[in-house]
Amino acid sequence: MSHNKFYGEISQKWGQCAQLETLLIVGNNLIGSIPPEIVNADKIHRLDLSSNHLVGAIPKEFGRMTSLQKLMLNGNQLSGCIPSEFGLLVDLEYLNLSSNKLIGSIASTLGDFLKLYHLNLSNNQFSKGIPLKLEKLVQLNELDLSHNSLEGSIPPEISKMESLQTLNLSHNNLSGFIPLSFEGMHSLSYVDVSYNELEGPIPNNRAFRQALLEALQGNKGLCGDVEGLQSCTVGPRKDRKWVFGITFSLIVAILLLSAFFTIKFIVERKKKHLEKAEKCLHEEISFLVLNFDGKSMYEEIIRATENFDFTYCIGSGGQGSVYRANLSSDNIVAVKKLHQLWDGEKNLETAFLNEIRALTEIRHRNIVKLYGFCSHHQHSFLVYEFVERGSLATILRKDEEAKEVGWRKRVNIVNGVAHALAYMHHNCMPPIVHRDISTKNILLDSKYEASVSDFGTAKFLNLDSTTWTAVVGTYGYVAPELAYTMEVNEKCDVYSFGVVAMETIMGRHPGDFFSSFLSMPSSSTSLSASTLPPHQMSVVDVLDQRILPPTHQEAREVLSLMKIVFSCLNPSPHSRPTMRQVT
Repeated sequence: MSHNKFYGEISQKWGQCAQLETLLIVGNNLIGSIPPEIVNADKIHRLDLSSNHLVGAIPKEFGRMTSLQKLMLNGNQLSGCIPSEFGLLVDLEYLNLSSNKLIGSIASTLGDFLKLYHLNLSNNQFSKGIPLKLEKLVQLNELDLSHNSLEGSIPPEISKMESLQTLNLSHNNLSGFIPLSFEGMHSLSYVDVSYNELEGPIPNNRAFRQALLEALQGNKGLCGDVEGLQSCTVGPRKDRKWVFGITFSLIVAILLLSAFFTIKFIVERKKKHLEKAEKCLHEEISFLVLNFDGKSMYEEIIRATENFDFTYCIGSGGQGSVYRANLSSDNIVAVKKLHQLWDGEKNLETAFLNEIRALTEIRHRNIVKLYGFCSHHQHSFLVYEFVERGSLATILRKDEEAKEVGWRKRVNIVNGVAHALAYMHHNCMPPIVHRDISTKNILLDSKYEASVSDFGTAKFLNLDSTTWTAVVGTYGYVAPELAYTMEVNEKCDVYSFGVVAMETIMGRHPGDFFSSFLSMPSSSTSLSASTLPPHQMSVVDVLDQRILPPTHQEAREVLSLMKIVFSCLNPSPHSRPTMRQVT
């Protein structure tokens, strides 16, 4: 069924096709996640769902599809890690997961696919090093790990892939020398190691000798007999190895000495800090993703912000201020410093711990990533990924920036927020209610992809009892029932989502528009409503006038979106849809 115009979600009923061996739905407009039930069709040996718009994680149930020989999920928007259960697919011969949003390290279990001859993981967000276990893939012809964030050195063990013909490691953060053992890879005919941090001579191998300059450029200092590449100044090959040995030994010695003095310095500094330390609830410094020592990272952020100087501040709120920090590792992070957490302010302390708990337990491409936190008597802060364009509220407030956000982008922004809330409400256990969904807490990256932020007021629901709490949130976004009841559930977020979506469409907070809308009979605000509210204004009057009117296709999407928004704004919480229904 490939290369048509099919749309909608993949039906879970494919799992009932007990005799199905091949399923190809390439290049359509499929959305939603991959249904885990598809694994029940356990005779499938070739599954290709590439070039669609699929989201969510790769189902761990795929490990039960032991008949799989070819799996192509490339060209989607899949997120999360490669499931460890993949290691059970021992008959897999062809695997392509490229051009998604997969994160984490490359699973070492891929080294168990001894029949694999093609592996493409390019254009994702994989980090850490290349797993040594890949050396077992002796049947592999093609390996593409390009356009990720892989770091460390190239393992010499790759040279054991005796069948490898094509190797692409370009556009990563790999460093050090290219292993000399590559000279024995006689099957290798194409190689691309461009745009890394590699240095030293290229191996005396046909693939490297015949490589174009484009396949070697963008590195720290590669040299060799390739046109456009600098010549290696070291003479004969034996001398070169001898020089490398001495250089390597010197570097190791220097690093050991540096480590010794650094540790001694940190120990002395720690003693001084202990003398000044005040009693506190618990002092903890933990950096979850950046792989830095906590104490070093604490000092790095203090340095990068010049002790939280106002010039680095990019936003401020009731709980704290947000600073931009350029780290020495070329990472840019956002640091949310809380106001005097250790002065007995219980609400701030609760918000701080709440945000840590929420963001360390959830991972979604439309939820801002927490890199780490510092709970310290002097400074308490949270470290997030830096989202370039800032908040949706700020962009809508500025005419010039708002004009850059067309209807397609606005629908996509609302879609991203909906998927984040649906994940929190329906895929987390216990469910999480954000309680402060507003345009100031929706952040946009360079491509106008939305991320939900600020989980300081988030609530973990107890499914066995009613959850009661004090009213929190931003005025103008809080569900009306919270004025007379303090019961918190997912429908509070659904209402706030409706306000955010309406503000995105109108370019301003709906405000007065609500009063006339909420006075309508409830029947006209259902999800199946076929018309907009029966007022004198037309749809065009409601839309943001600063951008061009939507095209015919865009108008249909915006109109459909507005119908859903009205159902979210129903005064009765029981009449609002769930976020799963909204998505």
